Amino acid sequence: MSDNQHNDFSYLAANWAAMRERVDAACVGAGRAPAEVSILPVSKTFPAEAVRAAVALGLHRFGENKVQEIREKAGPLSDCAIDWVVIGHLQTNKAKDVARLATEVQSLDRWELADALHKRLQIEGRTLDVLVQVKTSPEESKSGLDPAELPAFLDALDDLPTLRVGGLMTMAVNSDDADAVRACFRQLRDLRDQAVARGRSLPRLSMGMSGDFAQAIAEGATEVRIGTAIFGRRT
Repeated sequence: MSDNQHNDFSYLAANWAAMRERVDAACVGAGRAPAEVSILPVSKTFPAEAVRAAVALGLHRFGENKVQEIREKAGPLSDCAIDWVVIGHLQTNKAKDVARLATEVQSLDRWELADALHKRLQIEGRTLDVLVQVKTSPEESKSGLDPAELPAFLDALDDLPTLRVGGLMTMAVNSDDADAVRACFRQLRDLRDQAVARGRSLPRLSMGMSGDFAQAIAEGATEVRIGTAIFGRRT
């Protein structure tokens, strides 16, 4: 990479440091230890060079919405030992690429997808970390499993040993009403707690983005997905 390209992304160091400070402050404000909450940098729509600059800061996990983008970036960045995390709605016909390229899927929301991933992972001889995406928002545009279907879905996933279920994920309602946003995050935590009470181990809650991460942390998030506040505004 040329110096000019690297300079293009020199702002990342300051953005990353500022974001970590904001997350730490939100943790302290919620009476939690900062070490309890990790940040998943979301690199969607940003070029491979931006990801490489972030890798130079010590980051190695990156969230992407589209499998096609992972495919396009994985080649040029094959020397970087990156863990690609799928956070966007996933079509079953992308299972082959996911099984080959991704280390985690946070948007598992239906049996058809789980089964397709399991079959491809068996062929690849791999396992995959997954989070079950639950729909806690009334918006039509949001994906996710119906909360009422979660217990049975988790039971069914026991039959797919290639999928290592570590927790739950959600996207809150897009609203200026902080109480409505927090209610989405609280519902996910409650669903997790109910599953734990039934004997499940689901330590992870992926919830909160650049605009609402503080509310998510207050409600128990263990990971926040941050794109804009780290990489900048998308064109």
